[in-house]
Amino acid sequence: MSLLVHWLLAALQARLYTEFFTENTGTPLLCGIRLKCGTESIDMRTAHLFNKYYFSRPGFVDGTTEFHRLLAARIKPGSSILEIGAGPANPTTSYLATLGSVIGTDISREIYTNVALTEAYVFDGLHLPFANNRFDVCVSNYVIEHVSDPSVHFREVGRVLRAGGMYCFRTPNLWHYVAVGSWLLPFSIHLRLANVLRGLSQGQHDPYPTYYRANTFAHIRRLCYESDLVPVVLFAIEKEPSYGRFHPILFYPMLVYERLVNSCDAFRVFRANLFGVLQKASTSQKVNRPFSCCVGLLDQHCSFWNSRRK
Repeated sequence: MSLLVHWLLAALQARLYTEFFTENTGTPLLCGIRLKCGTESIDMRTAHLFNKYYFSRPGFVDGTTEFHRLLAARIKPGSSILEIGAGPANPTTSYLATLGSVIGTDISREIYTNVALTEAYVFDGLHLPFANNRFDVCVSNYVIEHVSDPSVHFREVGRVLRAGGMYCFRTPNLWHYVAVGSWLLPFSIHLRLANVLRGLSQGQHDPYPTYYRANTFAHIRRLCYESDLVPVVLFAIEKEPSYGRFHPILFYPMLVYERLVNSCDAFRVFRANLFGVLQKASTSQKVNRPFSCCVGLLDQHCSFWNSRRK
């Protein structure tokens, strides 16, 4: 019971933090005060804790920087890039713009304010408004959890990618306590409070619902097989406990959790975020897949674990 309460409290904080207090700059606003510490903005009450246990430690790399490094390692200079769920101006779109030409799509018209995009399109959230074999790379950053029909999403990504093209993504892991709690907590609670807590006008959009229908290792492997995508890199990470920033009482148990899941490979399935690079299958791979279904899934499973990052 105590673990469930911990999940629910963390989920509520996660929703408040990511949906209610974050403006278009991507920087959380807490009681009108912003504090930059390392690469994250944190509450004054826990700033010293994040510095002590994370930001001051040699070799510490935050999750966004690690995601950008993954993108740099997989995207060739000058590539044609589609960012799905690009939204308004944000660090990931700006970083992608240094790697190639970035076209963005989103369900919100806020995407038209994203100046790092060469083109911006509003779509229905599932069907990408582009021709077949259009892009070298597709990227999504905390988008897959919002997709209501991941089968359609992955097929659409495979359709617009050129042969050998890559789909790079970051998304929450369903088996992490924040995602579990968020999934259990009624969305109606957040919907009623959203714009009030964000301090936004009535014309602003409500927070987007989350479904978590493609947010486990097994779901991703299955969706890859259905959509002619092949896992190249799949791993889970657990970084600083961002949702413990509001009070030390929450920070310390989340610190213990972070240390635990990073202490042993057996616990990696409980880390916070899934990183992935999927490649559009070639013709020969498509021909061989029915024959080697079981072997292929086993290979994907092994690749998944062997590609992890500590």
